Formats: sequence, structure tokens, C-alpha cells
Amino acid sequence: MSASATGESAPARPLTVLSEEEQMFQAAAREFATKEIGPHVEEMDRAGIFDQELIRKFFAQGYMGIEVPEAYGGSGGTFFMAVLAVEEFSRVDASAGVVIDVQNTLVSNALMRWGTEAQKKAFLPRLCRDTVGAYALSEPASGSDAFALETRASEEGDHFVLNGRKLWITNAQEAGLFILFATINRELGYKGITAFIIERETPGFSVGKKEDKLGIRASSTCELILEDCRVPKANVLGEVGKGYKVAIETLNEGRIGIGAQMLGVARGALEHAVRYAQERRQFGRPIAEFQAIQFQLAQLATDVEAARLMVYNAARLKDAGRPFLKEAAMAKYFSSQVAERVASEAVEVFGGYGFTKDYPVEKYLRDSKIGKIYEGTSFMQLQTIAKAILRLDART
Repeated sequence: MSASATGESAPARPLTVLSEEEQMFQAAAREFATKEIGPHVEEMDRAGIFDQELIRKFFAQGYMGIEVPEAYGGSGGTFFMAVLAVEEFSRVDASAGVVIDVQNTLVSNALMRWGTEAQKKAFLPRLCRDTVGAYALSEPASGSDAFALETRASEEGDHFVLNGRKLWITNAQEAGLFILFATINRELGYKGITAFIIERETPGFSVGKKEDKLGIRASSTCELILEDCRVPKANVLGEVGKGYKVAIETLNEGRIGIGAQMLGVARGALEHAVRYAQERRQFGRPIAEFQAIQFQLAQLATDVEAARLMVYNAARLKDAGRPFLKEAAMAKYFSSQVAERVASEAVEVFGGYGFTKDYPVEKYLRDSKIGKIYEGTSFMQLQTIAKAILRLDART
């Protein structure tokens, strides 16, 4: 009896088995990252600025609209393919990985799920062609308590007038389109949250200070300032007062993307460590011949493989239409732990050289730290996992 006959969804593809299309896509993303992104990584990190020509190439190669249907100008791929691209880009540069991650797993996904047909026709082709997107939820007093928003939206005729300030917004320096969350009434709590589509040139909207960060330095992180910013009611994403649903459901998918980013960071650091261990000689032979180094690398490789399976599992579940909340939280939590551990031990494999900017592994260590912080801290992921396995929500 078929799965459809029993009313069950078809089983997801085995985690480690990629279809021919997925294999070709992954290989192309890996080659693109190595040849096109690789030569710019050091300078972008030093300057803290993302190369604009690279972003144009991201658009030209279809990496900014991987999952968007072809009817809206996208590549018509799957969420799993977006995850593969984030992983391969992050293996070379975590900043490049997060640029396409936010574009695909947050901004475009939110529009595809919650947008009206008019909104999809107006904005999705731009996001696939030439417009970078940003996702603006965080505020100075709203981090893990994501819905303690102070940015206000007041109804005036056929517009909403927004006032407030957003903080820690990824891609903000380059973005031309923002999905931004504000409250229509703080007394309503999370039921007052509303999502808005805001174009960069909207009067009363401006991009403020750009943060000088420890890691992912080329990726812009900025504040947003709204001063009597008038947004047409037609630009409400989803329903008024249902912004919390837009945020929660989109961030659940975004966690898988961050898991993929951290997987890529771990892979990149490990590959450098393996290569260096075979080149570096001490006591007359490569350090890779010492059992201590062999065991260290073997443990790291095992951790990376476990992280890969968790990320791929969550992505497969999402594409299969199955519940993935717990698995997404686990993937993000575990991958960020692995990335930091692998990058740290890669520095140790390099010894004193690893502590200098002349070698690449110190950057992987700096880049890895953000994985435990953004799109839900590690503690918030553990809380989500605990609720799922203890069924706490069912008791309240």
C-alpha cells in the first residue's frame, strides 16, 4: 500500500543520498564559492565590507532565489538545495553564507508563505534579480524575548505610520527590501505584532550605525531607524496582529539555515587542519603521523558528520512537509557547538601559526561564535527542544 493511500506523507529522501540534481547543484556551489568568493575573503574580512560585485554574481547565478518558483523569477529549487548552498558558501566564508541564507530562508520564504499574490509579483522577482533582502525583528530591548517590541505602528487612513529602532539587522547595509516587525498595541502582547514590507527608499526609514564585529565581518549588521515612516496597508505581510506567526514559522526554517552555515564553517576549518597536519613536519615527519593528532582530527570529523546529518535531516523534513521544529532547534544548537569546537581545535593544530591572521583558521574561530547567538541563542534552542520532548506546551 502506498503512503498516499494511507494518508501519510511520502518518506523523505535518505539524508546522505543526494539526487543527481542535488549533486550537480552542490558541486556547482562548491566550485563557485572556491573560485569566486575565495579570492576576496581576506580583504572583505579586513575591511568589514562585502564585495558588491560578488553580490551581483550571486544574483546572476541564481543563488538569491533558490527556492522561489520560476514564475516569479527564481530557480524553482528546494529548501534542501538552499541549505546546500549556504553550507558550501560558508565553508569558504561565513559572511557569504549568511548573505544568501537570510535572502533564501528568511525573506523569500516569508513572502512565499505569507504574501498576497500582488506582493509576490511585486517583490519576489526583485529579490531574485537585484534586490537584497533583510529581516528586521530584533530591537535594543528585544533579543531572546523576541516579541517585547517597542517599534510602534499607528493606523492612519490607508497607511501605517511606524516609529522605533531596530538593531542587529543582517544585510541591512546592502538591502533594498526589509521585512520588519512592529506592534500595533503593546497591551495586546504578541497578538499586536504585525509584519510589514518596507522598501529602503520609503520616507522616514533609514539605515543607521553599522556594527564593527568580531566575526562575519564582511556581513553587514546595522540599526534601522523609523521616524514617522509611512507604509501602505497593502504592504502588511500576512494579517494585522499575526506577525508573531510570520516570525515564528520563518525563524524555524531560518534555524536550519544557520545550522548549515555553522556546518560549513566546521567543514572549512577541519579541511584546513587536515591539510596542514599533512604538511607541517616536526621531529622529522608530518604531524599527521602522530596518533594524538590523528585522534584529534578523527573526533572532529565525527562531530562534523553528525552535524551534517542533523542539518540535512531537518531540511529533508521541511521539504517533505513534516514537523521539524525540534529537529531545526537541534541542528542549530549542535552545529554551532561543533563549529566553535572544530575551529578552536583547528587553531591548535596550526599551533602558533593558527593564532595569526596569516593563516585562515583564526577567522573560522571568530566566525563560529555568532552561531550560538543569532536567530535564537543556544539556550533558546535548548528550551525549544525541552518543550518538545517533555510536551510542556500540552500541559499549559
